[in-house]
Amino acid sequence: MLQEITEELLREVIRKRPADSHKGTFGRAVLAGGEPRYAGAILMAAEACIHAGAGLTTVVTAKENHAPLQARRPEAMAVDWRDFAAVEAVTESADVLLAGPGLGTSEKVRKLLDFLLAKRRPEQWLVLDGSAITLLATAADPTALPRILRFPETVVFTPHQMEWQRLSGIPIAQQDEAANRQAVANLGTTVIVKSHRTQIYTADGLQLRNPYGSPAMATGGSGDTLAGLITGFLAQFPRNGRTIAAAVALHSLIADELARERYVVLPTEISAALPFYMAHFAADPN
Repeated sequence: MLQEITEELLREVIRKRPADSHKGTFGRAVLAGGEPRYAGAILMAAEACIHAGAGLTTVVTAKENHAPLQARRPEAMAVDWRDFAAVEAVTESADVLLAGPGLGTSEKVRKLLDFLLAKRRPEQWLVLDGSAITLLATAADPTALPRILRFPETVVFTPHQMEWQRLSGIPIAQQDEAANRQAVANLGTTVIVKSHRTQIYTADGLQLRNPYGSPAMATGGSGDTLAGLITGFLAQFPRNGRTIAAAVALHSLIADELARERYVVLPTEISAALPFYMAHFAADPN
């Protein structure tokens, strides 16, 4: 049975920053995505990653997106996704990789995804969202995915229910707890099945239900923001299922709070609120 996440998990994961620290202390994240017409997706993912506290965030995206990215978030570095030598250089030092927001499904980006999968080391976590899920779901039989991923235990899939249907083969109407659990076990990865009450199945054995979330979140970019938030958490906190679940819960909890006074909660509003809520949960309750 799925266990509900509580605020205690947020207090456990989100810790006060040590006085003797620097940007390297909080991890290096590399985010890949953003076909020009979907530029907003990777920008929102980067914004969430930065606001969540990743020490250094680099965005691998189309050259056309560099100026908007650096105008909006000058804290991020930008790399042209057509320059595979530059992509390899930044991914070599990454702690966490994210691929998918606004990536698209062209042959060009399929090669980029294949390149990232081939170059990734076992200790580098990989978050796969949006288009990356679709590319993998259409490229291979689900039984072949663990081999393609190479190190599935450090992979996090973040599908909404239709993407999960593509990836797992389970029709939306049949995506119950038992079916989801078996499909995740076959993959050997962590999977976050996004819905009204998101289900989280982690590679290290957690099976959790997110009790937070509001229909005010039902707008474009919420999933991209969540993917960036998870990446930011994995960059700086212990890389395990509890950290992933805390990121999922915080994303929805902030939206619930903002929805008290808003009909719609924009993803960028959630990102802007992250440092304030993280300071709250990091504070010593005594």
